[in-house]
Amino acid sequence: MTKFEFTVEGTPISQQAKKRRILNQWKAQVRRTAKKYWPRNQPPTKDQIRMTLTYFYKFEALDVDNMIKPIQDSLIGLVYYDDRQITDVYSRKRKLNTSFRLLNVSPAIARGLASGREFLHILIEDAKMV
Repeated sequence: MTKFEFTVEGTPISQQAKKRRILNQWKAQVRRTAKKYWPRNQPPTKDQIRMTLTYFYKFEALDVDNMIKPIQDSLIGLVYYDDRQITDVYSRKRKLNTSFRLLNVSPAIARGLASGREFLHILIEDAKMV
């Protein structure tokens, strides 16, 4: 695997969410969306990987560190075998209602921005590329 990316519509849910049902729904949504883009019949990678998360929000954003674990857990067994394979995590947020500059916008980010709604961009790459 060299690069895998996709977007998930909506607001990420924190691992500390009081309502476990909502957390589990979010994890299922992330996994469902990833499954749509993950190549059929391709097993999870065995390589070490890095994960970049960017939350594009409109109003109030959660802390960037609180959204990481549910996303990592959602992709176990689909994209990678174990979250211990993740050697680097970059987590950030960008407000949609302000000006910012993006260089080399991927089709996934372009689709998310075109929707006009909050979304999370997830990028997974080989750690060797760093």
